[in-house]
Amino acid sequence: METLALHISNGIINGPVAAVFAAIALAAMTFCVLRGRQDLDDRLVPLAGLVAAFVFAAQMLNFPIFTAAVSGHLIGGALAAILVGPWVGALCVAVVLIVQALVFGDGGVAMLGPNITNMALLGTAAAYLLIAVLLRILPRTTGGLAVTAFVSALFSVLVAAMGFVVQYQLGGTTDLGGNLAGLAGTMAVSHLLIGIGEGLITATTVVTVARVRPDLVYALRARKPVAAATVPAVGGVR
Repeated sequence: METLALHISNGIINGPVAAVFAAIALAAMTFCVLRGRQDLDDRLVPLAGLVAAFVFAAQMLNFPIFTAAVSGHLIGGALAAILVGPWVGALCVAVVLIVQALVFGDGGVAMLGPNITNMALLGTAAAYLLIAVLLRILPRTTGGLAVTAFVSALFSVLVAAMGFVVQYQLGGTTDLGGNLAGLAGTMAVSHLLIGIGEGLITATTVVTVARVRPDLVYALRARKPVAAATVPAVGGVR
């Protein structure tokens, strides 16, 4: 049976640890629902659906890590965070994970807590925190937005991968070979390559949307009070 490093299958993490992360995920998702309702409008609702569909398609591409036993994949947390914000973005990724587990068997149902924690929470949160920093220091142009999207996507993938390492250390039940440092190193190197691919996809997608409809990019709207006059520079090619 295939075991997924980010899409954790049943039996990879023991029950008690999985239950703890399920509680964390449930509490965080409840907060995201309450907070995300404040952001929803006529623009965000349809865009959230498109983002979820895009993330779903992206996560179907798996890349081998530990021979044929473990694989990694694109996450989409940074893309979701930039386009629809951290709260709705986290919900988009979580919905994708739930559908994949229940309908396609991609990741164990009992492991939804750890999977949602890693990809929907850690990945999206890490991406948006970095996005907020980079948008303050980089030029408000398509180039600056592209760099922001690329770096945040790469960082989010690495953070999510390290989340799995922590969970495995707390309650891993399957022998993945080597010690914790070796596992972390393997995950970091393999997901660095995956993160580069995700960064390129995220940057291309975000810049394309920003050139046509900059008002649909949540991260730009969130920065509007600080630099409202510079948003059109991202919408055009400057």
